[in-house]
Amino acid sequence: MHSAYIGFGSNIDDRLSYIQNAIHALSEAEGITLQKTSSLYETEPVGYEEQAKFLNGAVAIETYLSPHTLLQTLKQIEADVGRQNRTRWGPREIDMDILIYGNICLRSPNLIIPHPEMHLRRFVLVPLGEIAFDLLHPVFNQTIQTLLERLEDDKSVVKAEDYDFPSYLPS
Repeated sequence: MHSAYIGFGSNIDDRLSYIQNAIHALSEAEGITLQKTSSLYETEPVGYEEQAKFLNGAVAIETYLSPHTLLQTLKQIEADVGRQNRTRWGPREIDMDILIYGNICLRSPNLIIPHPEMHLRRFVLVPLGEIAFDLLHPVFNQTIQTLLERLEDDKSVVKAEDYDFPSYLPS
């Protein structure tokens, strides 16, 4: 079994419903056990900024799936939940990314682990730090907390107090 961390977000229509459906599907997926979930955070968009705010979060999982099989599982969940392919950094029903997978550093045409931009994104590091502040980034050899303290990204990331995950998720 391997520990992995998944970041997720949504900014179209009923954001919470898309996230709940995706995380529920993740919890039901073969070879994956949810370990911990972050709070949800309302965040400003990055890249293409003329769009609605996102709800973002992170989950810790245990899995025996390979990194590429895990990616295929996440892409299938996104499709099943209703994700439509749009422009990069544009609006999306659901987005799920492998942030860290054990201590693996991997670079292939369709998958880079650890996620190549996670250390630059407050909307990733805040929820990940909530569930794994002392996790070491396998490339920078710094904790998530240290990466967050050194982060220059000034985008707003605010805990979304009005949203709760359903009870089937671990806290």
